[in-house]
Amino acid sequence: SLPAKLINGGIAGLIGVTCVFPIDLAKTRLQNQQNGQRMYTSMSDCLIKTIRSEGYFGMYRGAAVNLTLVTPEKAIKLAANDFFRHHLSKDGKKLTLLREMLAGCGAGTCQVIVTTPMEMLKIQLQDAGRIAAQKKLMAAQAQLSSSSVVGAAEPAVETRTTATQITRELLRSKGITGLYKGLGATLLRDVPFSIVYFPLFANLNKLGQKDPNVKAPFYVSFLSGCVAGSTAAVAVNPCDVIKTRLQSLQRGVNEDTYSGILDCTKKIWQKEGPMAFLKGAYCRALVIAPLFGIAQVVYFIGIAEFLLDMLPKHRA
Repeated sequence: SLPAKLINGGIAGLIGVTCVFPIDLAKTRLQNQQNGQRMYTSMSDCLIKTIRSEGYFGMYRGAAVNLTLVTPEKAIKLAANDFFRHHLSKDGKKLTLLREMLAGCGAGTCQVIVTTPMEMLKIQLQDAGRIAAQKKLMAAQAQLSSSSVVGAAEPAVETRTTATQITRELLRSKGITGLYKGLGATLLRDVPFSIVYFPLFANLNKLGQKDPNVKAPFYVSFLSGCVAGSTAAVAVNPCDVIKTRLQSLQRGVNEDTYSGILDCTKKIWQKEGPMAFLKGAYCRALVIAPLFGIAQVVYFIGIAEFLLDMLPKHRA
């Protein structure tokens, strides 16, 4: 049933995000730093420096936005894929690869309704610590170089903003379109991701089914979700780098700004080289693999069906 699909998708998203959010934060910061302004050399370096400067919970900056919106996002993505698969197989025949890809395309298109504003807000909060750390470092260097000057300025203290404050400011200055900045880049990432992910998952999961009418064991669904998720994540990582750069409202010192997808692609290619499009790829794979592995296990186990079945018995 649709309520069960929505509940399963929501539960899966909440569990997955809680487990992998620090890696996602490292991915955002690694993708946003540009040549000459590097604060971090790797994922582990980013997480260690984040803990030192912002504390343990600094790794979860922006998590509240994700936890709030990931339920409708994952619910829409998984339920839409099932909806399109169902309607594309009405003739009773087995879905062809093309129809599986079309179903994934439909799911990816539907989810951006929630994904775009969620990513927009999350990125601002995740990257704020990197920009603040960069400014403090440069202020400290400037103070050191002018230590002989009386009354040298102290490094600025970071003023933390919340998702609510960012949302209000965007709505006030740009209206609802402010929350949908980078919509084109989000579609460019999520539609191909779903086209790759859902058919690959479905076919890998079938390998573990002894009978077409019996669900595959949970570990098969988990591994299938991990493999399909990490493969799709790396495949669309260049689009994710572009999306992250376009959705970042604040820039570090001497960092480029971009007017659109083509301008962003051109500047990254010219100034940072083609390898820059793979920034954070392994982090993204580490995020997506368990996220979708957990999502598929929860979704296919059907926790929601169990809860919904218990309601009539409880009332009785």
